[in-house]
Amino acid sequence: MDDTLYRAALDYHRYPKPGKLSIEPTKRMVNQRDLALAYSPGVAIPCTEIAADPDKALEYTARGNLVAVISNGTAVLGLGAIGALASKPVMEGKAVLFKKFADIDVFDIEVDTTDPQKFIDAVALLEPTFGGINLEDIKAPECFFIEAELKKRMNIPVFHDDQHGTAIVVAAGVRNALVLQGKELSEVKLVTSGAGAAALACVDLLVSMGLRIENVTLTDKDGVIHSGREGMAPNMARYARETNARTLPEVLPGANVFLGLSAPGVLKPEWLPLLAEKPLIFALANPEPEIRPEVVREQRPDAIVATGRSDYPNQVNNVLCFPYIFRGALDVGATAINEEMKAAAAEAIASLARLPAHESVAQAYGGRRLTFGAEYIIPTPFDPRLISEIAPAVAKAAMDSGVARKTIDLDAYRRSLAEQNLRSTHLMMPVFEAARGTNKRVVYAEGEDERVLRAIQDVLDEGLAKPTIVGRRRILSKLMPELGLRFALDRDVEVIDPETDHEILRPLVEAYREIAARKGVPSQEIPRHVYRRPTVTAAMLLRTGRVDAALVGGKSEYWSQIEHILRIIDPLPGLQRVYALSGLILDAGALFITDTHLVPDPTPEQIAEMTVLAASHVAQFGLTPRVALLSHSNFGSSHSPSARKMRAAFKLVKQQAPDLQVDGEMHADAALSQRLRETLVGDSPLEGPANLLVMPNLDAANITLTALAASSSSPTVGPMLMGLSKPIHVLTPGVTARGILNLTTIAAAEVAHRQ
Repeated sequence: MDDTLYRAALDYHRYPKPGKLSIEPTKRMVNQRDLALAYSPGVAIPCTEIAADPDKALEYTARGNLVAVISNGTAVLGLGAIGALASKPVMEGKAVLFKKFADIDVFDIEVDTTDPQKFIDAVALLEPTFGGINLEDIKAPECFFIEAELKKRMNIPVFHDDQHGTAIVVAAGVRNALVLQGKELSEVKLVTSGAGAAALACVDLLVSMGLRIENVTLTDKDGVIHSGREGMAPNMARYARETNARTLPEVLPGANVFLGLSAPGVLKPEWLPLLAEKPLIFALANPEPEIRPEVVREQRPDAIVATGRSDYPNQVNNVLCFPYIFRGALDVGATAINEEMKAAAAEAIASLARLPAHESVAQAYGGRRLTFGAEYIIPTPFDPRLISEIAPAVAKAAMDSGVARKTIDLDAYRRSLAEQNLRSTHLMMPVFEAARGTNKRVVYAEGEDERVLRAIQDVLDEGLAKPTIVGRRRILSKLMPELGLRFALDRDVEVIDPETDHEILRPLVEAYREIAARKGVPSQEIPRHVYRRPTVTAAMLLRTGRVDAALVGGKSEYWSQIEHILRIIDPLPGLQRVYALSGLILDAGALFITDTHLVPDPTPEQIAEMTVLAASHVAQFGLTPRVALLSHSNFGSSHSPSARKMRAAFKLVKQQAPDLQVDGEMHADAALSQRLRETLVGDSPLEGPANLLVMPNLDAANITLTALAASSSSPTVGPMLMGLSKPIHVLTPGVTARGILNLTTIAAAEVAHRQ
């Protein structure tokens, strides 16, 4: 480890506060009544309820979402028996992963004993505290005995992740690799290097999924596990072979799968030809694998290779499963994590890798395109769909196998997990419902953009619109398989190809000529605009009625797209300007800001106009608009031109929309705090925090939007163009596929709303 990383790791754990965990209350504690409810005398009431019915603990305490990560420090990562106290940073790290990936709370517990029975007794006595137990970094063979005994004694899930977490991800990878290699699990021959806890758990799970015991050969540092070997534990003896072979190279000939959970360099390059055609090589020793993937590629290009390292494809990483195994188990009140639940998790992980990779995954991996194949047989830990695929599969298996205390609606459960992962879903839900099934035609100007294509797949899967793409078929036909997209060009999606679709584009040229010739576009430039500027093409398709809505831009400066749009799409009758509205999904709820992109210094009349328009848009999200006109002035405290402008705009808004909840001019803190407003004026019509902030100028609006988005990592929605006669929106260069999906839905819902 180099000195820079060494120091960075220490600083990471030391600053700004030692360790990686803290405990935060989930209930307020601001007055005497809160204290009386949280502690004496109010706390006695849930205590008596739980005493009468122990299952009530899941309703009145955090137990149902609390897992213990427990170790005695006898087999820590690659560090060995460093002791319970020294293992604590690892256990805290595991706790952080539980919280980050599955929103599960964790207490890390380090038990200072190497005596298995004492360890078992200590852990078993903790059952009233926790909803599940994650055993971690306990050496073999004691770990087998410890887990088995705790499962017998405890009526909550007990899971040794070093065994079963690795096994589940390995099983998923093997399942997918065999699909690619055209083989069945029941037919393959498997050889291990390593016969410890993780290796035996991997083989046990694969056998439960169809691998034949007689096709398994285990080896360890002492050689082949054979029937004449003495001192074997029962789970190892199960795989002992009647054979004269005693070394790894003797049992490699014809092996379809090499599973390494042992030591660096164990699989020698000269042994690779011994393996069967199209072998699977899982070299999982960390940090140095049994053999490096580049070495395998040189001699066996037909092989599929997986390692435990993040710098190679196909990383076998326990974080792919343990948070979601426990999430599903906790949510149905499971009394155990059984083989059926493990197999269900493995199948769910495998299925997810066969889907097109989520856009956020490509971002996390530097734009690398991940499609199901030899270098992508296992999903990445950053795929946001893991929780909504694995946890429901585990929950279903728990219910089907009889270890669940409660039954849940799996479809609703899957939706709720997906929503937790994407906060924008809550805000967008009513808009999605308004758009779904309407079959509105939406054109995408930048049809060759990878983000647009990923979004279109989601649009089709959700049934939100009928997409039209402006793009070259010869480019699109190459991109589609690279991105792993399932929709078909010219069947599921209409393509307008500037290189070939002249019958469609020629009439657009003539229609554009009629409106652009007197708007500063030279006559000789008009055909080029239609054929080579996709924003113009899309806007003309919208103007002529071939589509119902349009999304343009995403690759160039925002204002340049606006100029093309304003030549082609007319404003709504009576409006002075066109405006932009943007939304943020904050922890406290949705917050909209206008005008974030278009009018640099609006007049009072324009502010009133944008306010009424924006309030109408906010209402389409199922929210009651609560509007605050912002200023450096607080209810008349200043008479600067800016403050007078906002004051005048407030009067105009009240005239135009007398029923609208609106107030101003005011500071931002007053807008977001009813208590502060009541202190300042006492008669404000706003009820609760404002959800629509109207700014005095473009600088204030855009700075506020970008500062809030950056400081809170909050998803943004928009910008949405307001005031045009037809729904058209401009994508910013930083837009994501999720943002394009949201704007598609907004545009389709807007069409339906207008109709």
